Amino acid sequence: MNMEQMQAAKAAMAEWLAHPQELGHEPAEIECAGTFELHEMTYYLFKYRAEAGGAWLLGVCGGYEGDGLEHCGHVFSEMEEYDPATAEEKAAAMVEMVRTYWMEQAKEIEARKNRAGSFAGFVLMAENKWDKGQLIRNLKEEWGIEVVEDSDEKREDALVFDVGNMIAAVSLMPAPIPNGEAEANAANNYMWPEAVEAAKAHKAHIMVAIIGKEENLLERGKLFTKILACCCAQPGALGVYTSGVVFAPWFYAKFANIMKEGGLPVYNWIWIGLYRSEKGICGYTYGMVEFGKDEMEVLDADADPNDLRDFIYSLAGYVLEYDVTLNNGETIGFSAEDKHAITYSEGVALPGMTLKIEY
Repeated sequence: MNMEQMQAAKAAMAEWLAHPQELGHEPAEIECAGTFELHEMTYYLFKYRAEAGGAWLLGVCGGYEGDGLEHCGHVFSEMEEYDPATAEEKAAAMVEMVRTYWMEQAKEIEARKNRAGSFAGFVLMAENKWDKGQLIRNLKEEWGIEVVEDSDEKREDALVFDVGNMIAAVSLMPAPIPNGEAEANAANNYMWPEAVEAAKAHKAHIMVAIIGKEENLLERGKLFTKILACCCAQPGALGVYTSGVVFAPWFYAKFANIMKEGGLPVYNWIWIGLYRSEKGICGYTYGMVEFGKDEMEVLDADADPNDLRDFIYSLAGYVLEYDVTLNNGETIGFSAEDKHAITYSEGVALPGMTLKIEY
């Protein structure tokens, strides 16, 4: 046994157990109970007591390559009693579980990267017609965006133009959004009772997408919102379908104007879903992933729904404006005394992993 490596594993195991989400303190006793090989790496078995005089519990730490002192992140304990007859088998099962978890995380991170910067949305139209010229004028008058079309690519039902390193593509689609998708998502808007009715009435839609090489996702998002806001001024605009919900055109255009004062249009980018649980009010973000950030949830809060919504919007705005990355086990707050614990775990209202923020 490599004693230096074993001591490093022992220290790592004790540190893991001391985390607030595990024991919350270092074990009263901890001993190495052996090693085993798995996936061409070395793993260390440990038995430990949570409290003095308590039962011995099983933990595992690894894997280590060769004589290295850095483990690969497979440190875990189910806090089950240690049994020398089954310890290695159970430890190997824990390692496989942790490996599977991190492989799934890697896939999710990759999927999130692929979604980051993918801005696409729709303006629901009462009829299959638009005023392309008006849209071009509004972009210039409202946002100073000069639209220059490629003369070889001009079409009556489409508008494609460059803005810096970005390409904006706007198209009139001569049919409703398929499969009742807009109507279903319109039901999510608890702030606009007429959302479903507006979605049901649409007969065509304007699709807006931003592509290109601009790395600043906020700049992509701003351009996306400016174009959608101008589309809201089109005759027959019924609603804006984006961020998993259908917004009223006046609402979307109003909050887009925040950019004229130097602010971020967080209300256009991020939808805050609210629902009631048996223990309180719950809320979640929808849209953070487009900016390369994790979605957030607040569970079972003893709060007024409006206060909770404002709290989550404040968090989302802070994360986006200052490009903050929130991590499991940390806290976030808006003052020295204001601290809210952060947990990263499987989503409750959303698929995949989300950040749970303590209210």
